[in-house]
Amino acid sequence: PAGKVTNFLIAGAFIVGMGAGVAFDSAVDLEPSNVASREILDKQTPSSELCMANGASAMVFDQRVFMSLNPFNIYVAQPEVKPGCVLRRSNWSVLERNKLVDNAQEADCKRGMNTFAFVGDLDKSPEVSCVYHSEAAENQYMRDPKSAALGDGFQNRATRSFR
Repeated sequence: PAGKVTNFLIAGAFIVGMGAGVAFDSAVDLEPSNVASREILDKQTPSSELCMANGASAMVFDQRVFMSLNPFNIYVAQPEVKPGCVLRRSNWSVLERNKLVDNAQEADCKRGMNTFAFVGDLDKSPEVSCVYHSEAAENQYMRDPKSAALGDGFQNRATRSFR
């Protein structure tokens, strides 16, 4: 009986060790090319110190969608992912100082309750965009993961149509 208990405990420890090793191996990726954490993204963002002080680092997805009308077709290009920065509205002076936006652009962006974001180093002609903060795009999974159909969190599975 004591030998069986010992074998059972050793087998249990082995299984727990295997599970912990698999969990650690699949959850932790220490490669610098992996942008799985906020810290890595912050370090890879151009003008990162300025960005952290005046906004938040972001992953920017540049994607092109082509639509032909005759025949009607949609073609989607592979997205290009770049590090970028979204500025808080109170910190637009960073862009003004570098003469990257003018008063008309600021007024236009402010009118839509938007803010500015940029890709590239602020000292080397970055791409500046007026961006809209969409709260509707928050993580739908956090709202109600059990009712999520097709990732939207709101679609009723019983009435879903595939026409």
